[in-house]
Amino acid sequence: MEGLKKKVVLVAGAATGLGAASARRLADEGARVVVADLDVEGARRTASAIGDTGGEAIGVGFDIADEVSVGELVTTTVRTYGGLDAVHINAGDMGAVSKDTDVVDMDLAVWDRTFAVNLRGHMLVTRYAVPELLTRGGGALVYTSSIAAFTGEAARPAYSATKAGINALARHVASRWGREGIRANAVAPGLILTPAIEEGAAPDLLEALLARTRSTRHGRAEDIAAMVAHLMSDAGAWINGQVINVDGGTVMR
Repeated sequence: MEGLKKKVVLVAGAATGLGAASARRLADEGARVVVADLDVEGARRTASAIGDTGGEAIGVGFDIADEVSVGELVTTTVRTYGGLDAVHINAGDMGAVSKDTDVVDMDLAVWDRTFAVNLRGHMLVTRYAVPELLTRGGGALVYTSSIAAFTGEAARPAYSATKAGINALARHVASRWGREGIRANAVAPGLILTPAIEEGAAPDLLEALLARTRSTRHGRAEDIAAMVAHLMSDAGAWINGQVINVDGGTVMR
């Protein structure tokens, strides 16, 4: 893809899964990647794997729920590579999903923690990244949303609400700074067959979930990474303020 070579890209939430796949894809396209995660050792492993294949990356630890940590992450990125051209905000707290039951019975601490990480955290990265992008004449932000923002689930109300909030955040950023060269979009994945899901889910459940799609296979982390790279590249230069489903046709809208 054109337009990513030597660009400085921060991927927030990239130790494993979707974020790691996106970091690898962006590095393959020639970007210099800052791989950031609460799991600092995982971030360093991802960065090391990128280096082993000829890419350029550093692994950095940070806590997306901590404003000071977020500010330091952006400062480290700029200090290391001389600027910032694009950001993929992927971090999320999946540990509380099993307790994210319904708004009557759930512990309010689960609601608050989910919002602190999944929505407030995305806002904090945006808050510190946008001024740096503007100094380069603009840039791209790509947020990780979810089709849960649209489907109206009987469970996961906190998770779904934060993903709907991320969609609104992306559109706010596009509306506020689009004329200054900033593009902000969100990718809404469907079920992605990560190693953890593949190992832990029963085969009949996976078959039932596949039946909800209009596809011959489950999604892969690389499918999301391809869209992230597209939205950051010159090929996505006229895409702004959009929420793009990458879900095998599970949700059509």
